[in-house]
Amino acid sequence: MASVIPRSQVDLVDFVDWRGVECLNQKSGHAIENALKQGYREDDGLHLESDADEQILIYIPFTQVVKLHSIVIKGPDEEGPRTVKLFTNKENMGFSNVNDYPPNDSIVMSQDDLKAKAINLKYVKFQNVRSLTIFIEDNQGGNDISKVQKIALYGTT
Repeated sequence: MASVIPRSQVDLVDFVDWRGVECLNQKSGHAIENALKQGYREDDGLHLESDADEQILIYIPFTQVVKLHSIVIKGPDEEGPRTVKLFTNKENMGFSNVNDYPPNDSIVMSQDDLKAKAINLKYVKFQNVRSLTIFIEDNQGGNDISKVQKIALYGTT
């Protein structure tokens, strides 16, 4: 099912600075590119998977300042993300200091949201975005492994 891109919004994948993308606690062979890169994220056989526990911390820098409008996160019913916290312009965040900062937005995803539904963000808090940090805190089933099939960011430059 195709996700509906809001009018005047573009898929920001073309503005991702791939050299700076980082993902903490990703399982080897199931890396962030599987969920974020065009082509990969449309392949249901590929996904991002957590390694040591259910948490995943993703850092996405952009090549220019963007305004973020909405996010699509697709995942399986059980292992798909539940609590997702979004931070803007925070460099060098780690699991040790992720709770030191208030998120710009916090989303509790339903299983329906995980079917690649666009979730609108608090637009006023995502105006001058140079980088986005996505913290997946837990998953739907309370499992040790979280899986993300697709992450898409929509907004304007």
